[in-house]
Amino acid sequence: MEEFTLAPARVEGVAAAKKLQERSRSRNAVHVLVGAGLLQEGTRLRLTPRHGAPESIRNAIHAWVEEDIGRATATWTNSTAKPLVWDADGASSSPTGLANHIFTGVTRRTADGIQGTTWWDVDTGHVPDSVDAEKSSALAGVDLSGLARQLKGTRKDWTGPHTLLSTVPAGRWTTYGDVASVIGSHAVPVGTHLATCGPCPHPWRVLNAAGRVSEGFRWPDRTRTETPADVLTAEGVRFGGDAADPEKRLPRDDLRRLFDGREDLRSAVL
Repeated sequence: MEEFTLAPARVEGVAAAKKLQERSRSRNAVHVLVGAGLLQEGTRLRLTPRHGAPESIRNAIHAWVEEDIGRATATWTNSTAKPLVWDADGASSSPTGLANHIFTGVTRRTADGIQGTTWWDVDTGHVPDSVDAEKSSALAGVDLSGLARQLKGTRKDWTGPHTLLSTVPAGRWTTYGDVASVIGSHAVPVGTHLATCGPCPHPWRVLNAAGRVSEGFRWPDRTRTETPADVLTAEGVRFGGDAADPEKRLPRDDLRRLFDGREDLRSAVL
């Protein structure tokens, strides 16, 4: 009799603990993304129901979305509480809160422990103009939860990257992706930082993977009229069209050796 009466309470307790765990994971993911500066304000997110929704419900959600295409997208804002603005109604929500709202709207029942950060992918076809297209392509096919896992442990401490960039010699260039790989970050926050950073050394020596100047590059000194390509050319890097000579690209292993060979760099990893 005791087991019969206590079992339901145990089941409810396990379910409640599971829901709290999922909410905690969602909050942690949002804090990681906002803290790392990975996604810029205005980044478009696309709905892809996953965790907590079986196939039959996912199909029902897709059919429901087709009735109003605004239901399929949200806009990212760097708020740790409610970073998503749903295109369907303009309201701000957390990823899990919005996933629960959608689930309930379609099924007419309460969701059970959805991890909402798995429901939203970056729409790389619609990114802010200040984000380089080649850097944003690195976000394709990854949901918010996956992006947060890539960035676990990163901080906005740019001392190490600044010192690393100061070691890139004149006449050579590197990429956002290689810098990010060496310091343990992601190409997008690295590019975003360099686009607005005043004290960054040699920012013109960092190009995209194709050897081109990022569309988002801006000189901190607005009076400068030369382009990064002009400066690199003066340093001995030839350009074929708008792409830098690939022979002048500093190999990632060499960049890593520069990083590992400096004691002050090792203590300032992102």
